[in-house]
Amino acid sequence: MASSEPRQKLWIEIDGELVMSDYRVRLLELVGETGSLSEAASALGLSYRRAWGKVKEIEANLGRALVRSEVGGAGGGRTLLTPEAEELVIAYRRFQQRVEDDLEGAYEAELRDLLASP
Repeated sequence: MASSEPRQKLWIEIDGELVMSDYRVRLLELVGETGSLSEAASALGLSYRRAWGKVKEIEANLGRALVRSEVGGAGGGRTLLTPEAEELVIAYRRFQQRVEDDLEGAYEAELRDLLASP
């Protein structure tokens, strides 16, 4: 018997401008984990320039800074998330989980039996 599962893509817009999506949040998460926009970009298969542009676009659409750079010595500098960015990432992931839970419940209630093999 074939298995069926609901799928969804989630993003947040403000005044029609894309602010948050799984992809953009993952970029921020990787910056937070690695302390490096370059490493985060590489992990997602992006150029540094494209990743930097995405971060700046999110910041412009939100109207607030999400990353800060620290100039380093021999070990080099690093890029860190602002406390507000850390909070946004955590809140987005909680929101995403709630949507997924609601989606699964609605699917179970409305469609699973109808889509089951005869």
